[in-house]
This record gives sequence, structure tokens and C-alpha cells, in this order.
Amino acid sequence: MKVGIVGVGWFGFQPEVVDYSFREMMFKAAQRAYQDAGGLDPRSDVDAFVSCQEDFWEGIAISDEFAPDPVGGAMKSVYTVTGDGLQCVGQAYMMIKSGLFDVVVVESHAKPSDIVTLNDVMFFATDPISVRPLSLENTHALAALEARAYMDKFNVSEEHLDAVVEKAHKAGSKNPRAVYASPGRSRPDTPVVADPLREADIAKFVDAAVVVVLASERVAKSFNDTPVWVAGAWWSTEISSLELHDWAFPLHAREAADGAYTQAKIADPAKEVGFAEVDNRYSFKELQHIEALRLAPRGMAGELLADGAFCPGGRLPVNLSGGALAEGVPFEVHGLARLSYAVAVMRGDIKAQVDRRETAVVHSWRGVPTTTSTVAVLRI
Repeated sequence: MKVGIVGVGWFGFQPEVVDYSFREMMFKAAQRAYQDAGGLDPRSDVDAFVSCQEDFWEGIAISDEFAPDPVGGAMKSVYTVTGDGLQCVGQAYMMIKSGLFDVVVVESHAKPSDIVTLNDVMFFATDPISVRPLSLENTHALAALEARAYMDKFNVSEEHLDAVVEKAHKAGSKNPRAVYASPGRSRPDTPVVADPLREADIAKFVDAAVVVVLASERVAKSFNDTPVWVAGAWWSTEISSLELHDWAFPLHAREAADGAYTQAKIADPAKEVGFAEVDNRYSFKELQHIEALRLAPRGMAGELLADGAFCPGGRLPVNLSGGALAEGVPFEVHGLARLSYAVAVMRGDIKAQVDRRETAVVHSWRGVPTTTSTVAVLRI
């Protein structure tokens, strides 16, 4: 049984959404998704709802108690997942593939502007015995260590990071929700945060909500004439101890990609994938993730990017949206942000510089200090 995306709605993507609570943001995104799905009625047309969120980001224990009402799921089956929104898509994919559900709604939301002690919250997720006693003033230092390990092992230069940042801001200038896009921004002119990472290497946070409607092949075209099919979805968590996981290469992203490619029957991603949306909340992570998704050999993404292979109009465009460096990071919404942009490109809602839009791969990572990635393969 095929699973299709029949509706997408989003709200926010602003550094601070002042006039709406996170519940109201969820409601607005849901309204737009249901309208996009042909005027779907959540009370009668939806079999189940899945919400991806993390209590720490809300500052509220059992925050999933707020999930049902804003999306029309009161008194209906609502499942909650502590993970990235793309993981929720994987859950919905499995639910529909089981044959027990025809329509499942996926939701994720974020309001980082409400968090006063964001660095402390992020640091609290680190190992309480081996890392937290270090009392790091900036959790980006952990990413900086990974960046240095990757750059040293694969001979990646600062110029390669410059190219990632330049590409992200240039592409983001054509994305209406890329509030941080600043074409012409020079990475070397920004201050060092934690060597080798500069301010321009690190994506800022953004408030956002995204809702996605998935449906079985049996009913999909009753909601939307142009569904985008989920050909594969997989996620993986590498060992969580920072001392033991591979610092130079994201094995979790490789494992998630291989699982999704197997489901989608993709043998050579570099040739079969038309474009990709990958996690680039740090500039070096875009290069790492391109390689982990087998879109380039290990250590070669930087050189191929310099040759224009991953630029808009290139052989295999990556992050036509500008990614997180241009849009910002909306916590667990990030995977749905990448997914929603890819869907819009594939449906032709966005006129992007891409020659092949029939097959796309979408990737998201949960960020420092996690080792969890999710990958979805989309087709039209």
C-alpha cells in the first residue's frame, strides 16, 4: 500500500511570534494543511494524529496534553513522540502501511523565543556524569569538536564552509520563509564562536509550526490530485555517549538513509535522487550529511560543492530552501520544515532551479548532543 502526502500547512518561521501562543500556531498550521488537502474535516476524515515534541522545549511537563485540541483531535486517537517531526512522518507511514489507518495527521511546533535559558536547556541533555560537570558556557563547543574531527580526517577546509554558507543564503533569498537569508554575507567576517565554527556557521532559532496530512493510496486522490508519495522512511540513533560515537562521520544518518533507500528500492542515490533537503544547522553538517546520504563519497562533498554540483541548477541541488542556515531551526519542527519545502518543489508550488524533481530525499538530525537522524524518500 502506498502512502501519500496530501496536505501541508505551516505558520510562523519568524525569530519571534509575538501574537500567537504555540497552541494557536498549531491551529493555524492545521487549518492551512486541511485546506491544502481539499478542505479535509479533521473530525470526520482523520483516523489518527501524531504529535512530535519534547517537554524540555515547552517548559511544561506532559506537554503532549496540548496536542489534541489545536489540530482537531479531541476525543480521537492522538499519539505523541519525543522526537523530530520527520520521525512522526515515519510513524504515520507505518500506521498507514499496516492497513489499519487511511488518514493520519502529523504535527510539530516550536517556540524557542519563549525560552530564557536556552543554552542551559540544551546542556541539560548532555551526559550528567561525563559532560555536564564540564559546565560549558556554550553547547556549540560540542559541535565544534565534531567539525574539527571531520575537517581534519577528510581534509575539509574553511573555504568549503564558506561555500556552504554562501550557497545557503543565496538559495534562501528565494524562500519567503527564510528570515535569516542574507545574500552576500561573508562567513570570515563573522566572529568565532567555538573554533572552527563562526557565527555564520550556526543556524539561529525560529518559531514555527508545521502540519502534514498523510493518506493511503486508496483515499489519497479524494483529497488531493497531486499527492507526493513517501517511498521510504527510516530513523536511527547511534550510541548516545559522546565519548563513544563517531565524531568525524554521522553513522546515524548513514543508517537512516540506507534503511529509507532499501524501502524505496534506490541502489545509487547519487544518480537516482533529483534533489535533497538535509540538516545544515551547522555548515559542516551539510557536507557530512551529503556524504552520509551517499550523495557524495566521504570527504568529497566540499569539492563537489565548489564545482557547483549541489548548488541550485546543479547536478543534484541540496537545500534549495537554504536549509536551517537561512530558515532557522524550529526545534523538532525542523524535519517537517525540510519535508514541506521538498513537497512544494515536487508539486511545482515553488519554482526552484532543479532539473529532476521526481525523486527527493529529506533528512533531519535532532541536533547537539543527540545522535538521531531520520530520512524520508519522496516520489511523484
